[in-house]
Amino acid sequence: MSRMSFEVHHRCGVTREGTMRFGTHHVETPAFMPVGTYGTVKALAPDRLAEVGAQMIVANTFHLMLRPGAELVADLGGLHRMMHWPGAILTDSGGFQVFSLGKMRKLEERGVTFRSPVNGSSIFLDPETSMRVQRQLGSDVVMVFDECTAYPATEREARQSMELSLRWAARSRSAHGANDAALFGIVQGGIYPELREASLSGLEDIGFDGYAIGGLAVGEPEHERLAVLDALMPKMPIDRPRYLMGVGTPTDLVNAVALGMDLFDCVLPTRNARNGHLYVPGGVLRLRNARYRDDQRPISATCDCYTCQHFSRAYLHHLDRCKEVLGSELNTIHNVRHYQQLMAQMRQAIRAERFSEWADEFFATEPTDLEPAVG
Repeated sequence: MSRMSFEVHHRCGVTREGTMRFGTHHVETPAFMPVGTYGTVKALAPDRLAEVGAQMIVANTFHLMLRPGAELVADLGGLHRMMHWPGAILTDSGGFQVFSLGKMRKLEERGVTFRSPVNGSSIFLDPETSMRVQRQLGSDVVMVFDECTAYPATEREARQSMELSLRWAARSRSAHGANDAALFGIVQGGIYPELREASLSGLEDIGFDGYAIGGLAVGEPEHERLAVLDALMPKMPIDRPRYLMGVGTPTDLVNAVALGMDLFDCVLPTRNARNGHLYVPGGVLRLRNARYRDDQRPISATCDCYTCQHFSRAYLHHLDRCKEVLGSELNTIHNVRHYQQLMAQMRQAIRAERFSEWADEFFATEPTDLEPAVG
């Protein structure tokens, strides 16, 4: 039986605010999980990560299996102890990374054979291996091994992919065995609502502790992604966490919370921080723009992060120009804090039963001297 519990405390329309509990730590939802692919959120020490408000991170089974190896992680006490992270950890199954390898992989019913991007060796990954590796990593939430459907895909291609993912989900459930970590199923089906519904129904028949929506943000237009979510969300189980994988921008998060989603992850805040793109209310500040060379203001006057409390845009512009590592750290502190503040504001609005009004105010925010918001 899973050690995870999930409780919804407040509802405002279809939006909801709740808590996921994992023994000694908990996660307030809706929540955004920074991505720590190799057992680290790039440029952030664990104490800084906790300081900016992160409660749960995503680590990657595929990459940790290759380096340093699941056995070594287990010998070091599991991911939590190895990286000295006191919060919750969700591990991706590796399915998306296998999908991204393209021609470097061979897909079969039994699993996937691929060439290691590290040293070129031949590696086989299947549901049973993914479950074993994730148990060795010691994560709090384990994801089933699935095939991420490519975009574009015909209805026939999407159906074949979805049905394979369902068979792999059943194998993942069986292989998960007595592991007391939560196990989440992943809804696939491309942009076809009837396939998404069939996938969800099949996953519910198997039974999971939570349900994720995968195979989105892989190249499809925003209106197609929202159409999938609009059709699928009313059918999602109301008593289990709902996780939208790999999404996205602040606007994406607000739109998805408005539809009833609980969990999110994306590399955007950390990747954009290292490239000098800083999130602020109303847009994105592109730090490399010459206009910030002598700008004495903080990144955002409304942000309480360490970076905004101590450093000017001019200094951060200087660090970026000189490619100083400190610049990446300070930028990342701000972007991750911005995302955590956004989620906290949404939780507060739901508790106050004014999420719709809050969302209207969010979307009405106009850029001042900033570039428009981008991904």
